[in-house]
Amino acid sequence: MQQEIRFATFNVCNLSQPGAKLYDNLAPLTEAEYEAKVAWTAQQLDQLDADVIGLQEIFSLDALRDVLAHSRRYREATLTGFTPPPDPATGLPRMTPELALISRLPLAAPAQAYIMFPDGIALPDGHRDADRFARAPLHAQVMLPDERIVDVIVVHLKSKRPDYSSGDTGDDPMLHAQANLRSLIRRGTEAVALRSLLSAMDKGPRRPRVVLGDFNDTVDAVTTHIVMGAGAACEPGEELHGQLFDSRQIQSGRERRRDSGYTIAHDGRHATIDHVLVSEEFHPASRHAIGEVAEVTYLNEHLALATPAASDHGQVLVSLRLY
Repeated sequence: MQQEIRFATFNVCNLSQPGAKLYDNLAPLTEAEYEAKVAWTAQQLDQLDADVIGLQEIFSLDALRDVLAHSRRYREATLTGFTPPPDPATGLPRMTPELALISRLPLAAPAQAYIMFPDGIALPDGHRDADRFARAPLHAQVMLPDERIVDVIVVHLKSKRPDYSSGDTGDDPMLHAQANLRSLIRRGTEAVALRSLLSAMDKGPRRPRVVLGDFNDTVDAVTTHIVMGAGAACEPGEELHGQLFDSRQIQSGRERRRDSGYTIAHDGRHATIDHVLVSEEFHPASRHAIGEVAEVTYLNEHLALATPAASDHGQVLVSLRLY
């Protein structure tokens, strides 16, 4: 009997406690704004109705627990996340966006956050936090109903927002160009570090894998392709091993689908930068397949409404049909 398991990625957009100062140009949430944010996020989770959800831009796990308590479908779900250590200079909590995972399926082991880059990978001199991810990828081992284990990795790569150095002022086009370059270098380095982590996992027991999150670039971008691992040398018959595939591109019957697949809208332009990537175990051409991508759905109607409590990202929901 075939069974479907649903995975989703959800950038919630700055989920924090009321009164918490996140950015210099962003006012803290009031109590009323916080309540609206919690209610909208809980409603969106219930609409997704996924078995496993990876979340980005979590500034407070307590706020996320509040969201789950207001949901109908996730009050008993397992929540796992990463709280960074205090700032060594001030001793105060770090107000940085982090990742979390919600699962209605059991976890086979405690989740793990990858804070540091693998050995041999670092940003060029002069970059802040040159030896670590800006948002530590979160790795959980999710147990399917038949007791097979799926490795789920939640990611959030560096945005395209310009990364200005301290002291950069004025409207000099070259300063702006250099700030954009720093963002690109960080996103590219994080992609290489993530691919290194995934390749190291390939040396262990063979398991299906789902990598999902906010990649801050389209599926055909160089940084996304780095994470996907396309083009690696391999033995005959193992051409797909270690690679990741965009769920939308390999879903069954995709040639008949006409969906409005995008996760961000800006200045009248739409793009998809949030992705659910799957390993060869869900690719129809693999002899190791244990299932297939049955359907990919995008929840993005809220982007046109621009409700203050809503996220500025659409969500991606992927149904995997197990054999």
